Amino acid sequence: MDDKPTKIFLVRHGEVANANERCYNGHYNVNLSPEGLRQMMSVADRLKDKPIKAVYSSDLQRTVKGAKIIAERHSIKPIAIKELRELNYGIWEGKRLEDIRNLYPDDVLDRYNNIENHRIQGGETLLEMKERVLSSINTIIDRHKRDNVVIVSHGGVNRIVLLWSLNMAVKDFYRIQQNYSALNIINFYDNGNSIVELMNG
Repeated sequence: MDDKPTKIFLVRHGEVANANERCYNGHYNVNLSPEGLRQMMSVADRLKDKPIKAVYSSDLQRTVKGAKIIAERHSIKPIAIKELRELNYGIWEGKRLEDIRNLYPDDVLDRYNNIENHRIQGGETLLEMKERVLSSINTIIDRHKRDNVVIVSHGGVNRIVLLWSLNMAVKDFYRIQQNYSALNIINFYDNGNSIVELMNG
């Protein structure tokens, strides 16, 4: 019996242009900073000798650029998927954390007290995000059985995938750290089991 897993190299995008402002970027299409580009080149170097068969990303430029840098090392054309976007923060999109705390103090408090189901006005809940993200992740796994696949995505998306892989609840969302350009490695087996080989590396 072949027990070779589907190996997912799950990468967070590099540093963003507004990193110093600590913004809720979500679907806001912020670019990578020069440091973010350098970080993604470093990740590409780490993965250059791996037998990568496919590279995916969300359709936002901060992940698309990183995916292209990695894919070029393997002569692969990356595939962008809208469903792999970060959480939709609604009216918080692109705003600084400091400003959000001043403008919507009750909303901020409710978000942390009800992390799974809280919906920012015009946005989505983490449970809704989980549904769309895992639908895409399962499609990718089914499409690339026993292959090595890179997915360049977002901190929130990566947390959802890691929580699912570890059989943890969405309420534990902030118990997982995802730095800029973090590399996670997850092995998915045909019997439904998964093993997290590396987290926030």
